[in-house]
Amino acid sequence: MLSNHKIQAALDEIKEISRTDLALYDEKGRKIAATFEPEEEVYQAVGSFFESLAESQMLLGCHYFKVIIEDEVVFTLIAKSSSDEAFMVGRLAVCQIRNIVVSYREQFDRNNFMQNILLGNMLVVDMYNKAQKLHIEQTRRIVFVIEVEGKNDALVMETIKGMFSERNKDFVTQVDEQNVILIKDATNIKSEKEAEDIAKMMVDNLHMEAMVRVRVGYGNYVDKLQDIPKSYQEAKMALEVANIFYMQKETISYAKLGIGRLIYQLPMSLCEMFISEVIGDIKLDLDEETMVTIQKFFENNLNISETARQLYVHRNTLVYRLERLQKMIGLDIRKFEDAMTFKIAMMVISHMNYQRQSLMDED
Repeated sequence: MLSNHKIQAALDEIKEISRTDLALYDEKGRKIAATFEPEEEVYQAVGSFFESLAESQMLLGCHYFKVIIEDEVVFTLIAKSSSDEAFMVGRLAVCQIRNIVVSYREQFDRNNFMQNILLGNMLVVDMYNKAQKLHIEQTRRIVFVIEVEGKNDALVMETIKGMFSERNKDFVTQVDEQNVILIKDATNIKSEKEAEDIAKMMVDNLHMEAMVRVRVGYGNYVDKLQDIPKSYQEAKMALEVANIFYMQKETISYAKLGIGRLIYQLPMSLCEMFISEVIGDIKLDLDEETMVTIQKFFENNLNISETARQLYVHRNTLVYRLERLQKMIGLDIRKFEDAMTFKIAMMVISHMNYQRQSLMDED
Protein backbone atom coordinates (compact mmCIF):
# COMPACT_ATOMS: atom_id res chain seq x y z
CA MET A 1 0.00 0.00 0.00
CA LEU A 2 1.26 3.47 -0.94
CA SER A 3 2.36 5.39 2.12
CA ASN A 4 0.28 8.54 2.79
CA HIS A 5 3.47 10.02 4.20
CA LYS A 6 5.00 10.28 0.71
CA ILE A 7 1.97 12.14 -0.66
CA GLN A 8 1.88 14.41 2.40
CA ALA A 9 5.54 15.26 1.87
CA ALA A 10 4.81 16.12 -1.78
CA LEU A 11 1.90 18.41 -0.84
CA ASP A 12 3.97 20.11 1.87
CA GLU A 13 6.75 20.77 -0.62
CA ILE A 14 4.33 22.20 -3.22
CA LYS A 15 2.79 24.49 -0.60
CA GLU A 16 6.19 25.69 0.53
CA ILE A 17 7.01 26.71 -3.04
CA SER A 18 3.59 28.05 -4.14
CA ARG A 19 2.04 29.10 -0.81
CA THR A 20 -1.17 27.38 -1.93
CA ASP A 21 -2.91 24.97 0.47
CA LEU A 22 -3.89 21.57 -0.91
CA ALA A 23 -5.97 18.60 0.28
CA LEU A 24 -6.31 15.14 -1.25
CA TYR A 25 -9.20 12.67 -0.83
CA ASP A 26 -9.78 9.14 -2.11
CA GLU A 27 -12.89 7.83 -3.91
CA LYS A 28 -14.63 7.21 -0.58
CA GLY A 29 -14.07 10.74 0.65
CA ARG A 30 -11.31 9.82 3.10
CA LYS A 31 -8.56 12.36 3.59
CA ILE A 32 -5.22 11.09 2.32
CA ALA A 33 -3.09 14.18 2.91
CA ALA A 34 -3.62 17.92 3.41
CA THR A 35 -1.86 21.16 4.25
CA PHE A 36 -5.07 22.65 5.68
CA GLU A 37 -8.37 21.52 7.17
CA PRO A 38 -11.22 22.26 4.67
CA GLU A 39 -14.47 23.66 5.95
CA GLU A 40 -17.42 21.28 6.16
CA GLU A 41 -19.17 22.47 2.98
CA VAL A 42 -15.88 22.31 1.05
CA TYR A 43 -15.39 18.73 2.21
CA GLN A 44 -19.00 17.77 1.39
CA ALA A 45 -18.52 18.97 -2.19
CA VAL A 46 -15.83 16.30 -2.73
CA GLY A 47 -18.39 13.51 -3.19
CA SER A 48 -20.55 15.37 -5.71
CA PHE A 49 -17.49 16.49 -7.69
CA PHE A 50 -16.15 12.93 -7.74
CA GLU A 51 -19.41 11.72 -9.32
CA SER A 52 -19.51 14.53 -11.89
CA LEU A 53 -18.12 14.35 -15.42
CA ALA A 54 -15.85 17.37 -14.97
CA GLU A 55 -12.10 16.85 -14.60
CA SER A 56 -11.70 20.19 -12.81
CA GLN A 57 -14.14 22.66 -11.33
CA MET A 58 -14.29 25.69 -9.07
CA LEU A 59 -16.60 25.24 -6.08
CA LEU A 60 -17.00 27.33 -2.91
CA GLY A 61 -13.96 29.44 -3.69
CA CYS A 62 -11.66 26.41 -4.27
CA HIS A 63 -10.36 24.60 -7.33
CA TYR A 64 -11.25 20.88 -7.48
CA PHE A 65 -9.30 18.41 -9.63
CA LYS A 66 -9.59 14.72 -10.40
CA VAL A 67 -6.45 12.60 -10.36
CA ILE A 68 -7.01 10.12 -13.18
CA ILE A 69 -4.70 7.12 -13.59
CA GLU A 70 -5.19 4.57 -16.36
CA ASP A 71 -8.67 5.99 -17.10
CA GLU A 72 -9.71 5.58 -13.46
CA VAL A 73 -10.49 8.43 -11.05
CA VAL A 74 -8.34 7.69 -8.02
CA PHE A 75 -8.27 10.93 -5.99
CA THR A 76 -9.86 14.36 -5.69
CA LEU A 77 -7.51 17.29 -5.09
CA ILE A 78 -8.59 20.62 -3.61
CA ALA A 79 -6.58 23.82 -4.07
CA LYS A 80 -7.66 26.39 -1.47
CA SER A 81 -7.99 29.45 -3.70
CA SER A 82 -9.97 30.64 -6.70
CA SER A 83 -7.02 32.36 -8.41
CA ASP A 84 -5.48 31.36 -11.74
CA GLU A 85 -2.22 30.69 -9.93
CA ALA A 86 -3.96 28.17 -7.66
CA PHE A 87 -5.41 26.47 -10.74
CA MET A 88 -1.91 26.10 -12.17
CA VAL A 89 -0.55 24.83 -8.85
CA GLY A 90 -3.39 22.31 -8.66
CA ARG A 91 -2.64 21.00 -12.15
CA LEU A 92 1.04 20.59 -11.26
CA ALA A 93 0.10 18.83 -8.00
CA VAL A 94 -2.15 16.41 -9.92
CA CYS A 95 0.81 15.52 -12.19
CA GLN A 96 3.10 15.00 -9.19
CA ILE A 97 0.59 12.76 -7.39
CA ARG A 98 -0.03 10.77 -10.56
CA ASN A 99 3.70 10.20 -11.00
CA ILE A 100 4.05 9.05 -7.37
CA VAL A 101 1.20 6.55 -7.72
CA VAL A 102 2.34 5.22 -11.10
CA SER A 103 5.90 4.79 -9.79
CA TYR A 104 4.60 2.94 -6.74
CA ARG A 105 2.38 0.67 -8.84
CA GLU A 106 5.27 -0.16 -11.14
CA GLN A 107 7.50 -0.99 -8.18
CA PHE A 108 4.71 -3.04 -6.62
CA ASP A 109 4.30 -5.00 -9.86
CA ARG A 110 8.06 -5.61 -10.01
CA ASN A 111 8.17 -6.85 -6.41
CA ASN A 112 5.07 -8.98 -6.94
CA PHE A 113 6.76 -10.47 -10.01
CA MET A 114 9.84 -11.36 -7.96
CA GLN A 115 7.69 -12.89 -5.22
CA ASN A 116 6.05 -15.17 -7.78
CA ILE A 117 9.46 -16.20 -9.10
CA LEU A 118 10.71 -17.00 -5.58
CA LEU A 119 7.63 -19.14 -4.90
CA GLY A 120 7.85 -20.92 -8.27
CA ASN A 121 4.47 -19.62 -9.43
CA MET A 122 5.47 -18.72 -12.99
CA LEU A 123 6.21 -20.63 -16.16
CA VAL A 124 9.56 -19.78 -17.73
CA VAL A 125 8.00 -18.33 -20.91
CA ASP A 126 5.64 -16.12 -18.87
CA MET A 127 8.53 -15.10 -16.67
CA TYR A 128 10.57 -13.61 -19.51
CA ASN A 129 7.59 -11.94 -21.19
CA LYS A 130 6.62 -10.27 -17.92
CA ALA A 131 10.22 -9.30 -17.17
CA GLN A 132 10.44 -7.54 -20.53
CA LYS A 133 7.26 -5.55 -19.84
CA LEU A 134 8.53 -4.53 -16.40
CA HIS A 135 11.99 -3.65 -17.77
CA ILE A 136 13.72 -6.19 -15.54
CA GLU A 137 17.09 -7.06 -17.02
CA GLN A 138 18.74 -10.45 -17.18
CA THR A 139 21.78 -10.19 -14.92
CA ARG A 140 23.82 -12.10 -12.37
CA ARG A 141 22.03 -12.18 -9.01
CA ILE A 142 22.35 -13.58 -5.49
CA VAL A 143 19.61 -14.00 -2.87
CA PHE A 144 20.05 -12.92 0.76
CA VAL A 145 17.50 -13.97 3.39
CA ILE A 146 17.42 -11.77 6.50
CA GLU A 147 15.99 -13.72 9.44
CA VAL A 148 14.74 -11.38 12.17
CA GLU A 149 15.03 -12.33 15.82
CA GLY A 150 11.65 -11.77 17.46
CA LYS A 151 9.04 -9.60 15.77
CA ASN A 152 9.68 -8.51 12.20
CA ASP A 153 8.28 -4.98 12.02
CA ALA A 154 8.03 -2.60 9.06
CA LEU A 155 11.23 -0.78 10.10
CA VAL A 156 13.35 -3.80 9.13
CA MET A 157 11.87 -3.82 5.62
CA GLU A 158 12.23 -0.05 5.26
CA THR A 159 15.86 -0.14 6.43
CA ILE A 160 16.80 -2.80 3.86
CA LYS A 161 14.91 -0.91 1.16
CA GLY A 162 16.77 2.24 2.07
CA MET A 163 20.06 0.41 1.62
CA PHE A 164 19.33 -1.27 -1.71
CA SER A 165 16.03 -0.51 -3.44
CA GLU A 166 17.29 2.71 -5.02
CA ARG A 167 19.29 0.50 -7.35
CA ASN A 168 17.10 -0.52 -10.28
CA LYS A 169 18.32 -4.12 -10.39
CA ASP A 170 17.91 -4.88 -6.65
CA PHE A 171 14.65 -6.11 -5.13
CA VAL A 172 13.54 -6.20 -1.50
CA THR A 173 10.46 -8.27 -0.71
CA GLN A 174 8.83 -10.75 1.69
CA VAL A 175 7.11 -14.10 1.27
CA ASP A 176 6.49 -14.74 4.99
CA GLU A 177 6.26 -12.80 8.26
CA GLN A 178 9.67 -13.75 9.63
CA ASN A 179 12.11 -13.07 6.81
CA VAL A 180 13.02 -10.19 4.51
CA ILE A 181 14.49 -11.17 1.13
CA LEU A 182 17.04 -9.20 -0.88
CA ILE A 183 17.53 -10.24 -4.51
CA LYS A 184 20.81 -8.49 -5.21
CA ASP A 185 22.36 -7.57 -8.51
CA ALA A 186 25.74 -9.33 -8.34
CA THR A 187 27.30 -7.90 -11.49
CA ASN A 188 29.94 -6.03 -9.48
CA ILE A 189 30.37 -8.64 -6.72
CA LYS A 190 33.60 -10.37 -7.62
CA SER A 191 34.28 -12.59 -4.63
CA GLU A 192 32.78 -14.50 -1.71
CA LYS A 193 34.35 -11.91 0.59
CA GLU A 194 32.33 -9.09 -1.00
CA ALA A 195 29.08 -11.04 -0.59
CA GLU A 196 29.95 -11.66 3.06
CA ASP A 197 30.67 -7.93 3.53
CA ILE A 198 27.18 -7.09 2.22
CA ALA A 199 25.63 -9.56 4.67
CA LYS A 200 27.65 -8.10 7.58
CA MET A 201 26.66 -4.57 6.56
CA MET A 202 22.97 -5.51 6.79
CA VAL A 203 23.48 -7.11 10.21
CA ASP A 204 25.27 -4.01 11.54
CA ASN A 205 22.83 -1.47 10.05
CA LEU A 206 19.75 -3.29 11.32
CA HIS A 207 21.25 -3.54 14.77
CA MET A 208 22.05 0.17 14.88
CA GLU A 209 19.05 1.65 13.04
CA ALA A 210 16.21 -0.82 13.67
CA MET A 211 17.58 -2.09 17.01
CA VAL A 212 16.97 -5.73 16.08
CA ARG A 213 19.18 -8.79 15.91
CA VAL A 214 19.22 -10.59 12.59
CA ARG A 215 21.00 -13.46 10.90
CA VAL A 216 21.69 -13.33 7.17
CA GLY A 217 22.01 -16.36 4.93
CA TYR A 218 22.84 -16.22 1.24
CA GLY A 219 22.93 -18.65 -1.66
CA ASN A 220 25.11 -19.08 -4.72
CA TYR A 221 25.15 -16.74 -7.72
CA VAL A 222 22.65 -17.37 -10.54
CA ASP A 223 22.55 -15.96 -14.07
CA LYS A 224 18.96 -16.70 -15.09
CA LEU A 225 15.62 -15.56 -13.67
CA GLN A 226 14.34 -19.13 -13.38
CA ASP A 227 17.33 -20.01 -11.15
CA ILE A 228 16.56 -17.32 -8.53
CA PRO A 229 14.42 -19.79 -6.49
CA LYS A 230 17.47 -22.06 -6.28
CA SER A 231 19.58 -19.32 -4.68
CA TYR A 232 16.65 -18.52 -2.38
CA GLN A 233 16.33 -22.13 -1.20
CA GLU A 234 20.10 -22.26 -0.66
CA ALA A 235 19.96 -19.14 1.51
CA LYS A 236 17.11 -20.64 3.55
CA MET A 237 19.03 -23.88 4.00
CA ALA A 238 22.12 -21.94 5.08
CA LEU A 239 20.08 -20.25 7.81
CA GLU A 240 18.58 -23.52 8.97
CA VAL A 241 21.98 -25.21 9.15
CA ALA A 242 23.33 -22.18 11.05
CA ASN A 243 20.45 -22.41 13.53
CA ILE A 244 21.45 -26.00 14.29
CA PHE A 245 25.24 -25.96 14.23
CA TYR A 246 26.57 -22.40 14.06
CA MET A 247 24.47 -20.34 16.46
CA GLN A 248 27.31 -17.89 17.04
CA LYS A 249 27.45 -16.87 13.36
CA GLU A 250 25.45 -13.83 12.21
CA THR A 251 26.13 -14.42 8.51
CA ILE A 252 26.25 -17.77 6.77
CA SER A 253 26.93 -18.73 3.16
CA TYR A 254 25.49 -21.81 1.49
CA ALA A 255 28.93 -22.34 -0.05
CA LYS A 256 30.55 -22.56 3.41
CA LEU A 257 28.38 -24.88 5.49
CA GLY A 258 31.23 -27.28 6.22
CA ILE A 259 30.46 -30.58 7.91
CA GLY A 260 27.08 -29.18 8.95
CA ARG A 261 25.93 -29.66 5.34
CA LEU A 262 26.53 -33.43 5.60
CA ILE A 263 25.03 -33.94 9.05
CA TYR A 264 21.96 -31.86 8.14
CA GLN A 265 21.05 -34.39 5.45
CA LEU A 266 21.46 -37.49 7.62
CA PRO A 267 18.23 -39.43 8.39
CA MET A 268 17.22 -39.72 12.05
CA SER A 269 17.73 -43.50 12.10
CA LEU A 270 21.35 -43.17 11.01
CA CYS A 271 21.96 -40.42 13.59
CA GLU A 272 20.57 -42.59 16.39
CA MET A 273 22.75 -45.52 15.29
CA PHE A 274 25.88 -43.34 15.28
CA ILE A 275 25.20 -41.87 18.74
CA SER A 276 24.49 -45.32 20.15
CA GLU A 277 27.80 -46.55 18.74
CA VAL A 278 29.85 -43.60 20.01
CA ILE A 279 28.48 -42.92 23.50
CA GLY A 280 25.97 -45.71 24.06
CA ASP A 281 23.04 -45.02 26.37
CA ILE A 282 24.79 -42.18 28.19
CA LYS A 283 22.63 -39.07 28.41
CA LEU A 284 24.84 -36.06 27.81
CA ASP A 285 23.92 -33.39 30.31
CA LEU A 286 27.00 -31.19 30.41
CA ASP A 287 27.08 -28.15 32.68
CA GLU A 288 28.02 -24.70 31.41
CA GLU A 289 31.56 -24.88 32.80
CA THR A 290 32.24 -28.12 30.94
CA MET A 291 30.74 -26.79 27.69
CA VAL A 292 32.86 -23.62 27.85
CA THR A 293 35.94 -25.71 28.57
CA ILE A 294 35.31 -27.96 25.58
CA GLN A 295 34.61 -25.03 23.28
CA LYS A 296 37.81 -23.21 24.27
CA PHE A 297 39.82 -26.42 24.00
CA PHE A 298 38.62 -26.92 20.41
CA GLU A 299 39.16 -23.24 19.53
CA ASN A 300 42.78 -23.59 20.63
CA ASN A 301 43.37 -26.75 18.57
CA LEU A 302 43.57 -29.06 21.63
CA ASN A 303 46.34 -26.96 23.18
CA ILE A 304 46.08 -27.47 26.96
CA SER A 305 48.43 -24.65 28.00
CA GLU A 306 46.76 -21.97 25.84
CA THR A 307 43.25 -23.13 26.83
CA ALA A 308 44.15 -23.00 30.53
CA ARG A 309 45.57 -19.49 30.07
CA GLN A 310 42.40 -18.21 28.34
CA LEU A 311 40.16 -19.82 30.96
CA TYR A 312 42.27 -18.39 33.79
CA VAL A 313 42.68 -21.81 35.38
CA HIS A 314 45.71 -23.93 36.32
CA ARG A 315 46.82 -26.48 33.74
CA ASN A 316 46.11 -29.30 36.22
CA THR A 317 42.56 -27.99 36.74
CA LEU A 318 41.95 -28.18 33.00
CA VAL A 319 43.43 -31.70 32.82
CA TYR A 320 41.13 -32.73 35.68
CA ARG A 321 38.08 -31.42 33.81
CA LEU A 322 39.05 -33.26 30.63
CA GLU A 323 39.67 -36.49 32.54
CA ARG A 324 36.28 -36.15 34.23
CA LEU A 325 34.68 -35.78 30.78
CA GLN A 326 36.56 -38.86 29.58
CA LYS A 327 35.13 -40.94 32.43
CA MET A 328 31.66 -39.69 31.58
CA ILE A 329 31.62 -40.36 27.81
CA GLY A 330 34.51 -42.73 27.23
CA LEU A 331 36.31 -40.34 24.87
CA ASP A 332 39.59 -38.55 25.57
CA ILE A 333 39.26 -35.33 23.59
CA ARG A 334 42.96 -34.61 24.15
CA LYS A 335 43.48 -37.12 21.34
CA PHE A 336 42.66 -35.87 17.86
CA GLU A 337 40.59 -38.90 16.82
CA ASP A 338 38.45 -38.82 19.97
CA ALA A 339 38.11 -35.05 19.73
CA MET A 340 36.87 -35.32 16.15
CA THR A 341 34.43 -38.09 17.09
CA PHE A 342 33.09 -36.08 20.01
CA LYS A 343 32.71 -32.91 17.88
CA ILE A 344 30.71 -34.78 15.26
CA ALA A 345 28.63 -36.50 17.95
CA MET A 346 27.68 -33.13 19.46
CA MET A 347 26.64 -31.83 16.05
CA VAL A 348 24.60 -34.96 15.37
CA ILE A 349 22.84 -34.56 18.72
CA SER A 350 22.05 -30.93 17.88
CA HIS A 351 20.62 -32.06 14.55
CA MET A 352 18.47 -34.73 16.24
CA ASN A 353 17.17 -32.26 18.84
CA TYR A 354 16.31 -29.77 16.10
CA GLN A 355 14.42 -32.38 14.08
CA ARG A 356 12.47 -33.52 17.14
CA GLN A 357 11.57 -29.93 18.00
CA SER A 358 10.42 -29.30 14.41
CA LEU A 359 8.12 -32.33 14.57
CA MET A 360 6.69 -31.11 17.88
CA ASP A 361 6.08 -27.65 16.42
CA GLU A 362 4.23 -29.19 13.46
CA ASP A 363 1.98 -31.18 15.80
